[in-house]
Amino acid sequence: MKVAVSFFSFLAVLIGTMLFVQYQVYSEQLDTIDKGYHYSQEIEIVYRGESLDIRQHFKNLPAEEIAIQWPKNAVNPNCFIENENSCARLSEDSTKFKAGETRSQSISYVIPLDKGLQSGKLLKGIFATLNEGDVQFSTVHITTDHNVEGQWVTGLPLIGEQQLSLVNYAMFSGKGPVKDIFWQEGGFDLQKQTDILSIYSKKPLQAAFYDKLEQVNFLSEDHLAIINGSNMDGLEGYRMLFLPDITVAKVQQKVIISQLETSYQFGDSPHWIKELVASYLTGTVFGSEKTKEVVSTMTGQMNDQQLADWNGRLIALEGKKMNAKVLDEQLSEVLGASTNFVTMNAESETFYPFLYIDGREIFVNLHEQKDMHVILKDGEMLYSANALLKTLGYQVETGENGYYVTSETRTFRFPSEPGFYVFNQRRYNTISTPVKIVADQYYIEESWLQRLFLIELTKSNNRITITTTEE
Repeated sequence: MKVAVSFFSFLAVLIGTMLFVQYQVYSEQLDTIDKGYHYSQEIEIVYRGESLDIRQHFKNLPAEEIAIQWPKNAVNPNCFIENENSCARLSEDSTKFKAGETRSQSISYVIPLDKGLQSGKLLKGIFATLNEGDVQFSTVHITTDHNVEGQWVTGLPLIGEQQLSLVNYAMFSGKGPVKDIFWQEGGFDLQKQTDILSIYSKKPLQAAFYDKLEQVNFLSEDHLAIINGSNMDGLEGYRMLFLPDITVAKVQQKVIISQLETSYQFGDSPHWIKELVASYLTGTVFGSEKTKEVVSTMTGQMNDQQLADWNGRLIALEGKKMNAKVLDEQLSEVLGASTNFVTMNAESETFYPFLYIDGREIFVNLHEQKDMHVILKDGEMLYSANALLKTLGYQVETGENGYYVTSETRTFRFPSEPGFYVFNQRRYNTISTPVKIVADQYYIEESWLQRLFLIELTKSNNRITITTTEE
């Protein structure tokens, strides 16, 4: 009993020290907070066979009213009377902390476990949260009967474990929130813990694995737990990543993508967009073959100064929307010329080449053409052939022998092979190619457009005007 008392006393001192240090950090950062507030929390969990009994203590609370979000499956939400002020601000309906000067408040609730504690079960979203609040620091204590043998995982660093005569105890503590917990029965242990990662596995991993892992550039110092295995529901935890066949490459990708998803609003962007952003932020290209090809092509368009500007813009977008259109806008500003390279690759299953786009408005016979565009490729200005020629009164189609353009009096055939074209059944040899295929689309070169299709073309800084002339 004396050993148990000494152990818990040591932990109490340790917790107090850590929370004091965190409070100092919190206080120093108050001036930089634009909205919301920061608080710390301490969570006590006791497993009682068919439920988790939870006491949650909130510290460093602001004086204004705060709404409480209870877990969806919580029962018996109530005050936890730790001292005379521990529930002073809790409203009668337990939905909020009322405005007040008391900085610490405590609550309690029960999370039912229908089938008891199940090995490999990820328990998601089981803790209460405070609206508009940001958790600076969390400490979690978990206590079970002494005959419940297994490993708990929270995503926070594991501070210590102890098997006593009556209970088993584990303590986790670190920066940031905790939302889920995971339990795996015996034979599953913490193998390695660093400032950023905790590695859990049934079997020890090779030393070479950890040596390679030290070389990986991560995006954040927020701690994560990597679990060499899976959970019964195939879910991911808030700070837990499951990898059945663990490798350094898989850890790198899984962790970095997870960190990105907490820092940027990707919406429904393709997965390779996340890999693209991660490749630039980490300085290590990884991911799918498409990602590698897109990154290589983009990097080839930028000099060192532009590349530094591009990386700075990606960092500045943290917390904001991140999609193909946003990336194209930023890339166009870096290059000083318009491109939709990322967007077109997001819409295409195959690789779409890098093209510059002439951003000027296009008018045909004084009518603005919204669906028509001009690209710059290999020093040539190319106009989208289908849209433009149809607007000029021609019919266009692709046939066995090439690209056909016809009107009542004029007929063209542009063959697939270069070197000639056919006009009104007569062949004309050429050195350059009038009509080209770029990314499966037909384009007509500007000088040939003027020469063959009886138009006048004028340009200003903001506008390209195409006017038909008499034949």
